[in-house]
Parts: sequence; structure tokens; C-alpha cells
Amino acid sequence: MRGIEAVPVGRNVGMSGEQQPLWVEEPAVRPRLPDPVRTAAVRAVIIVAATLMQAVVAFLCTLTGSWLAFPMVLSSVGSTVLATWGVLDVWVTRQVWNQRNGVVSMPSSTARKLRKERRRARRTARTAERGARIRSADGSGQRLSRA
Repeated sequence: MRGIEAVPVGRNVGMSGEQQPLWVEEPAVRPRLPDPVRTAAVRAVIIVAATLMQAVVAFLCTLTGSWLAFPMVLSSVGSTVLATWGVLDVWVTRQVWNQRNGVVSMPSSTARKLRKERRRARRTARTAERGARIRSADGSGQRLSRA
């Protein structure tokens, strides 16, 4: 246990065995979601939860024959549309984030290919510029020295 000593507590004070920690931290399997995607996901979860509660209330009002049943059913339909939009918003936000910032973990990433092409183009432009400077420095471009 990397430098963590078990301290006897309560009833275990006189016992000989070491006390195990309550939890062991493990590294995350997947990286954390980007901020815009996480924000959209939280928004969608709240909207979906409210929609489900509204649907349950509408169902219970319908069973009891309450006057509130019809307005609740109408608002549940509207909330369902809103919840669908919220879930689609998460999906679209995730796709936009991946497209703009690249999917580093995937070898077939479009963003990685574009970066590689841009790097190659810059490298060839620098090489061409360097060659043009060397040729224009001595005037002829044929001689390497003026001797």
C-alpha cells in the first residue's frame, strides 16, 4: 500500500490485523467528456427526467379522472419534443467537438489526416522558400562559393 499505514480505529484498536482502506482509487477507463458535451448531456438528463415525471403525473391524473389530465398530457407531448431535441443536441455537440478537435484515440481520425497534410504542405513551402533564398543570395544559383 504505497506509504499508507492503517491506523486502528474504534473496536479494532486491540486487534492485530491491518485495517483495509474504505476505497482504492483506480484510474478512469475513459477520458472525461469535453465541457460543451458534458453541459449538453447534463441539460438533456434534466429535461428527460422532468419529461418522465410529467408523463407519470399525466398518467396518474388520467387514472383519477382529474381535470388536470388534459393539460398535463398536452404539456407531456411538448416536453417529449423538447427531450428529443435535448438528446439530439448532445449527439450533435459531440460530433462537432470531435470534428473540430480531432479524435486523437482513433488512427483513422479526419482531423489527424488534415493536420498531417497541412504539416506536409508547410514543410514543402519552407523547403521551396529556403531554396529560393539560397539561389537569390549569390545571384546565380549555380555557384556555392564566390571564390
